[in-house]
Order: sequence, then structure tokens, then C-alpha cells
Amino acid sequence: MNLDFGYVIIVLVIVVISVILHELAHGIVAYWLGDDTAKEAGRLTLNPLKHIDPYMSILVPVILYILKAPVFGGAKPVPINPQNLKWKEWGMALVAIAGPLTNLLLAFVFFVIGHFTGWLYGAGGELVAFIFTEFVFVNLGFMIFNILPIPPLDGSRVLYAIAPDGFRKVLQNIERYGVIIIYGLILLFGEVFSHLMIGGMDGLIKFFYLLVGAY
Repeated sequence: MNLDFGYVIIVLVIVVISVILHELAHGIVAYWLGDDTAKEAGRLTLNPLKHIDPYMSILVPVILYILKAPVFGGAKPVPINPQNLKWKEWGMALVAIAGPLTNLLLAFVFFVIGHFTGWLYGAGGELVAFIFTEFVFVNLGFMIFNILPIPPLDGSRVLYAIAPDGFRKVLQNIERYGVIIIYGLILLFGEVFSHLMIGGMDGLIKFFYLLVGAY
């Protein structure tokens, strides 16, 4: 499939939808657990302008797609006050994992629909197959990227909940430079990172096929 502006726009729309639902899941679970910070900040909304980060929601995913690398990214973090949450660290872990789980669910839903309709394999035409394939792989990419245990990614919140106090302080110190560390890892070890992402995606796709009885 030739790369053209139309396909880039489609991928960008998929990315925006995926990051909005990811961040909305964080805010909703936080609200359920007693913290209304996200609600008061107007983040419990589907309005993309409230969530989109120009770099992580647009620039990075588009560049990765053009480079034919696994697509991932992020949005503006939903504001959370951990002190308001039930179960404190474990509450924060639940809030954090809600985002990646939402992406995993989106990937599985589009996989199931695409699989049983044949749209994933071209029954509805090349464009439909592209849309369903990208919905699956973009969301798997977001899920895998965000569960990495590097502050401030979601996986670090789960690690924080189970870590001893001394290690929690280390994570807090790392978080100050977390975004720089993430960018550095991508720049320095991009190829290794891509291979790990692709391996994770392939494993999850095989699991999806197993769940629908096709593997």
C-alpha cells in the first residue's frame, strides 16, 4: 500500500480517538474512586482539544507511521490527586491500568468485528481493511508502550503500588526526567524498541486468534 496523505490522516484520526478514550478511562476510574480532579478540570469529555498533546498525540505517531515503525503515543495526562483516591497507591494503580486496558479492549473489539465480518482481511475493500488493521495495531502499540514501568508511563504506577518505600523514592526522582528518558530510549534504542513492540503485538494477535478459536 502506497503511503499518501489520506492514509496518514486516517492513522491520525485513529490515534486521536485512541488517546482520548485512554485518558478518559483514567479520569472515569479516578472519579469512581473518589477523585473529581479530572472532572473539575473538564477532562471527562470526548472533546479532543482537551486531551491532545501536539507532540505525543500527533507528531510522534505520524513520524512512526511514516517510518513504518510501531505506532504509539500519548495525550495530556489527566490530572489526578492520589490523596483523594480510595486505596491510595492501589487506587492509583487501578487508575493507571485503566488506560492501557481500554486500548487493549479497543484492539480486541476491532479485531473481533474485523475477523468475523472479513473486513480485517479485505472483504470490505482495501480501505476498510486498513482502518481495522490500524485500529488493532495502534491500540496494541499504545497498550504495550504505556505499560512500560518507566515514570510517568502507566506501568510505573503499578510498579509504585507494589514497590518498597525506598524504591518508590527512586521512581519519584526518575519521574522528574521521565519524558526525557523515554525520548532518549526511543532515539538511542529505536530499533530494539521496535522489535520488542512488534514481538508484543504479534503475541497479542496470536492470543486474539486463540480467543476466537482461529489459532
